[in-house]
Amino acid sequence: MRINQDKVIACRSQWDWTQQQLADACGVSLRTIQRVERDGIGSKDTVQALCAVCQLAREELVEDADNNVRSEPSTEETNHTQRPTWLDALPLLVALVVGMFIGVALTLFITQR
Repeated sequence: MRINQDKVIACRSQWDWTQQQLADACGVSLRTIQRVERDGIGSKDTVQALCAVCQLAREELVEDADNNVRSEPSTEETNHTQRPTWLDALPLLVALVVGMFIGVALTLFITQR
Protein backbone atom coordinates (compact mmCIF):
# COMPACT_ATOMS: atom_id res chain seq x y z
CA MET A 1 0.00 0.00 0.00
CA ARG A 2 1.36 3.42 -0.96
CA ILE A 3 1.98 5.69 2.01
CA ASN A 4 2.75 9.42 1.92
CA GLN A 5 6.37 9.39 3.06
CA ASP A 6 6.45 13.12 3.75
CA LYS A 7 3.58 12.82 6.25
CA VAL A 8 5.38 10.04 8.13
CA ILE A 9 8.63 12.00 8.25
CA ALA A 10 6.76 15.14 9.33
CA CYS A 11 5.01 13.19 12.09
CA ARG A 12 8.31 11.84 13.36
CA SER A 13 9.90 15.30 13.22
CA GLN A 14 6.93 16.86 15.01
CA TRP A 15 7.47 14.57 18.00
CA ASP A 16 11.28 14.81 17.62
CA TRP A 17 11.46 11.00 17.49
CA THR A 18 13.99 8.68 15.97
CA GLN A 19 12.82 6.02 13.54
CA GLN A 20 13.19 3.47 16.34
CA GLN A 21 10.98 5.50 18.68
CA LEU A 22 8.27 5.78 16.01
CA ALA A 23 8.56 2.05 15.33
CA ASP A 24 8.17 1.29 19.05
CA ALA A 25 5.17 3.60 19.35
CA CYS A 26 3.52 1.94 16.33
CA GLY A 27 4.40 -1.59 17.40
CA VAL A 28 6.28 -2.30 14.17
CA SER A 29 9.92 -2.99 13.37
CA LEU A 30 12.55 -0.39 12.63
CA ARG A 31 12.88 -1.89 9.12
CA THR A 32 9.17 -1.23 8.53
CA ILE A 33 9.54 2.47 9.35
CA GLN A 34 12.68 2.68 7.23
CA ARG A 35 10.85 1.07 4.29
CA VAL A 36 7.87 3.41 4.69
CA GLU A 37 10.09 6.50 4.77
CA ARG A 38 12.33 5.32 1.92
CA ASP A 39 9.88 3.55 -0.45
CA GLY A 40 6.46 4.69 0.79
CA ILE A 41 5.24 1.11 1.07
CA GLY A 42 3.53 -0.53 4.04
CA SER A 43 0.77 -2.93 5.03
CA LYS A 44 -2.74 -2.06 6.16
CA ASP A 45 -1.69 -2.76 9.76
CA THR A 46 1.25 -0.37 9.41
CA VAL A 47 -1.04 2.33 8.00
CA GLN A 48 -3.49 1.83 10.87
CA ALA A 49 -0.71 2.06 13.47
CA LEU A 50 0.81 5.16 11.85
CA CYS A 51 -2.61 6.83 11.69
CA ALA A 52 -3.18 6.18 15.39
CA VAL A 53 0.25 7.35 16.53
CA CYS A 54 0.48 10.36 14.20
CA GLN A 55 -3.16 11.28 14.76
CA LEU A 56 -3.86 11.36 11.02
CA ALA A 57 -6.87 10.19 9.04
CA ARG A 58 -6.23 7.24 6.76
CA GLU A 59 -7.04 9.41 3.74
CA GLU A 60 -4.23 11.78 4.67
CA LEU A 61 -1.65 8.99 4.81
CA VAL A 62 -2.60 6.64 1.96
CA GLU A 63 -1.83 7.55 -1.65
CA ASP A 64 -3.15 6.10 -4.89
CA ALA A 65 -0.94 4.94 -7.79
CA ASP A 66 -0.73 8.51 -9.19
CA ASN A 67 0.79 9.78 -5.91
CA ASN A 68 -2.37 11.72 -5.13
CA VAL A 69 -3.92 11.46 -1.72
CA ARG A 70 -6.62 8.86 -2.07
CA SER A 71 -10.14 9.50 -0.97
CA GLU A 72 -12.55 6.77 -0.03
CA PRO A 73 -14.96 5.80 -2.81
CA SER A 74 -18.45 7.17 -2.54
CA THR A 75 -21.44 4.96 -1.76
CA GLU A 76 -22.50 5.01 -5.41
CA GLU A 77 -19.10 3.70 -6.51
CA THR A 78 -19.07 0.82 -4.04
CA ASN A 79 -22.70 -0.31 -4.37
CA HIS A 80 -22.17 -2.07 -7.68
CA THR A 81 -19.38 -4.24 -6.22
CA GLN A 82 -21.05 -5.12 -2.94
CA ARG A 83 -23.38 -8.06 -2.50
CA PRO A 84 -27.01 -7.16 -1.94
CA THR A 85 -28.00 -7.32 1.72
CA TRP A 86 -30.78 -9.84 1.10
CA LEU A 87 -28.17 -12.39 -0.01
CA ASP A 88 -26.66 -12.26 3.47
CA ALA A 89 -30.05 -13.15 4.99
CA LEU A 90 -30.93 -15.85 2.41
CA PRO A 91 -29.55 -18.86 4.38
CA LEU A 92 -31.48 -17.75 7.45
CA LEU A 93 -34.69 -17.35 5.46
CA VAL A 94 -34.31 -20.81 3.89
CA ALA A 95 -33.70 -22.37 7.32
CA LEU A 96 -36.78 -20.57 8.69
CA VAL A 97 -39.03 -21.83 5.87
CA VAL A 98 -37.72 -25.39 6.15
CA GLY A 99 -38.23 -25.27 9.93
CA MET A 100 -41.80 -24.08 9.48
CA PHE A 101 -42.58 -26.94 7.09
CA ILE A 102 -41.08 -29.47 9.48
CA GLY A 103 -43.06 -27.98 12.36
CA VAL A 104 -46.34 -28.10 10.42
CA ALA A 105 -45.64 -31.66 9.28
CA LEU A 106 -44.88 -32.82 12.82
CA THR A 107 -47.98 -31.08 14.16
CA LEU A 108 -50.19 -32.75 11.55
CA PHE A 109 -48.54 -36.14 12.17
CA ILE A 110 -49.00 -35.92 15.96
CA THR A 111 -52.60 -34.70 15.83
CA GLN A 112 -53.70 -37.49 13.45
CA ARG A 113 -52.68 -40.26 15.84
